[in-house]
Amino acid sequence: MQQYFPFILLIMAVLLFVLPARQRKRMQARAKAMQDSLAIGTPVMTTSGLHGNVAGLGDGTVDLEIAPGVVVTFTRPAILEVRRPAADTGSADTPITGDDTPGAAGGRSADGTV
Repeated sequence: MQQYFPFILLIMAVLLFVLPARQRKRMQARAKAMQDSLAIGTPVMTTSGLHGNVAGLGDGTVDLEIAPGVVVTFTRPAILEVRRPAADTGSADTPITGDDTPGAAGGRSADGTV
């Protein structure tokens, strides 16, 4: 059994160091390809969860429009993913219903009336 001990240590080293390093390299290459493929108008999400559309591109930066007329600058690695626009769930004529309407919480409005 002792004769196989160095072989077992070598296998453990491969499993603990080499395989995760290869996976990390692949993930970094994918992220770099995504960041290099950004174009103006692309909806994206940053690592902090901020959603916006690409408004401008620099060498190492991306300008995001987070609201009409509001543009912020991020470094390219801060872009986590490209987002797809949400599918249209209904027409403009369809009323929005939910629990955020006045009186929906327990049948009482903010002033306590029913």
